[in-house]
Amino acid sequence: MNILFQKTHQRGFGTWPLSGEVLTKAIADALAAGYRAFDTAQMYGNEAEVGAALAGAGVPRGELCITTKIHPDNFAEERFLPSLRESLDKLQIAQVDVLLLHWPPVGGDVAPPLKLLEEAHRLGLAANIGVSNFNAAMMRTAHAAVAVPLVTNQVEFHPLLDQRKLLAAAEETGIPLSSYCSVARGEIFKYPRFDEIGQGYGKSAAQVALRWILQTGVTINTMSTKPDNIRANFELMDFTLSSVDMARIDALRSVGYRLTDTWNSPWAPSFD
Repeated sequence: MNILFQKTHQRGFGTWPLSGEVLTKAIADALAAGYRAFDTAQMYGNEAEVGAALAGAGVPRGELCITTKIHPDNFAEERFLPSLRESLDKLQIAQVDVLLLHWPPVGGDVAPPLKLLEEAHRLGLAANIGVSNFNAAMMRTAHAAVAVPLVTNQVEFHPLLDQRKLLAAAEETGIPLSSYCSVARGEIFKYPRFDEIGQGYGKSAAQVALRWILQTGVTINTMSTKPDNIRANFELMDFTLSSVDMARIDALRSVGYRLTDTWNSPWAPSFD
């Protein structure tokens, strides 16, 4: 089983852009709600705070799935492993559960940093490796470039964006998708359909959107600082959307609402 699809790891807690006491409390609330998968990155600047919060929580290390990501500025061979070791020190762990390339390399040659990911895995610094923000063509290239299975491609994924090309690439390559911006940073709340569907299940609009993602075969990452929302974002396993309701939500993909693109990220590739 893909580590990200273990029972308590399907629903991950994202930590961007949190820091300080707000981050510490949010992680404590997330742990109390049942979260055991936590996502950070070198780019977020909060690895040390995430590490301290998790180390001080008293949860056995073996129950946690910790993901971090290598900043594109550290893709050069002389910087990749030293930056990873620095991340591990900050996180207070000897091995990260999932190590991702945060973005494709500028210029699009994905093979060199993927080989460094493989080296991190070979050295025991990363239990699992993967990528983030890769388009379908890059997923195919990545699959052919490395011998170690890539456990995920973490991408923007929500009901208002058509990612069927990436889903097809995931099926083809065996690289599962995981989501960020899972409720489109609140944009889904502008669409009454989610509330209408939720009423039939006794669930909120956000829970309906998140359940749709899971039933599409994609793991989720969510972030909130409100304990009630943190808990609600985790409580998704006690209902199943009907095929009719899934289709009603599928139709919203045509909205084409994308949050992450070349306009706000210098590393964004040409997305599908």
